[in-house]
Amino acid sequence: MKVAVIGGTGLIGSQVVNRLNAAGHEAVPHSHSTGVDVISGQGLDAAVSGADVVVNVTNSPTFDAASLGFFQTSMENVLASARKGGVGHIVILSIVGVDQVPELDYYRAKALQESILAAGPVPYSIVRATQFMEFVDDVLSWTTEGDTVRLPATPIQPIAAKDVAEAVAEVAMGAPLNGRRNIAGPEIFTLDELGRMTLARKGDHRTVVTDPTAGMFAVVKGDVLTDPHAQPAPTRYEDWLS
Repeated sequence: MKVAVIGGTGLIGSQVVNRLNAAGHEAVPHSHSTGVDVISGQGLDAAVSGADVVVNVTNSPTFDAASLGFFQTSMENVLASARKGGVGHIVILSIVGVDQVPELDYYRAKALQESILAAGPVPYSIVRATQFMEFVDDVLSWTTEGDTVRLPATPIQPIAAKDVAEAVAEVAMGAPLNGRRNIAGPEIFTLDELGRMTLARKGDHRTVVTDPTAGMFAVVKGDVLTDPHAQPAPTRYEDWLS
């Protein structure tokens, strides 16, 4: 099976390519560096030509309102090229609870991407993942002031990027879901608790203060970013930190 992985040189895409090739498929990475631009459409027709499956793991360069335009244009362009190329399956990566947090521009943008794909002419699968373990340091940096990190007590269920890539590759090798599959890490933490654990393990002397108004996750209500019924990933956060 030939798979075109758009965004195939990034954190998730590169691992998806490796896993698919290791399983005996022909996975080809495509990105800006290979001459493919999902916004202008440059190189996209050629990239998906002859592919049985397209995996689209491209990401917006910003988390603000501009992300809406990125995901709308890129998804429409990928769909158009896939239809012309006779592709039988498109897979995208999204976020658990993405349709439950309309206050966040980025989440609304990802929900829009999902709806465009679902309404399109090509059979599809959506893999929704919880927050990546690899992004915890970024989350801490966003709300750091001096030696203090302010974080809300938002429940999250962190998952390792390698487990996300494994799930995306697995879905790409199967029949289209024409729906969604949720994947999540094996443990649920509050974000402030996760921050304290991370800093302590790294010997970082910053102090975490629980602040329900701090950072982008402050607008999240309840436990919508977790899913105890999701397909469980094996990597525990403590083991990942090690």
